[in-house]
Amino acid sequence: MVALGILILRLVIGLTLAAHGAQKLFGWFGGPGMNGWTGAMNHMRIRPATPWAWMSALAELGGGLGLAVGLLTPLPSLAIAGSMLVAIALVHWPRGFFVTKGGYEFNLAILAGVAAVALTGAGAYSLDAALRIHLPEPVTLIVGTILLLAGVAVALTTRAPEPAAEARPQVT
Repeated sequence: MVALGILILRLVIGLTLAAHGAQKLFGWFGGPGMNGWTGAMNHMRIRPATPWAWMSALAELGGGLGLAVGLLTPLPSLAIAGSMLVAIALVHWPRGFFVTKGGYEFNLAILAGVAAVALTGAGAYSLDAALRIHLPEPVTLIVGTILLLAGVAVALTTRAPEPAAEARPQVT
């Protein structure tokens, strides 16, 4: 039953994130496509916007598909986690917890799900199991997490400065 539970978790989270990435990459499902997504990255002051836009969109699409099929676990979980951490920091955190107000509730649930899969493995119903792929544990997860946090830190600390507020003429 555990393998079935992990499979359900992988499929739901993986395919949800793959669809989210497809919105950004291809404009599918009402998404912005790469031009719109790069514009959004510019609006969030991420620089350089174009490579970060591609990296985040591919992390969601590739990470989602990799998670869904259970390939090279925990790498897809780390890719998704990076995207969710940046989204929380830049967009959702200031809006509070609940998604109804644009908060980080959904992103946190995704993070918990991918952390669970990264820690437990993809399970018996996965390509990892079928192909007998076993990445070294726990070193893959530890090194991957360090690299993930470093990448998130770079994305957040290299943002363009906040635009200066326009000086308003004083009325006398």
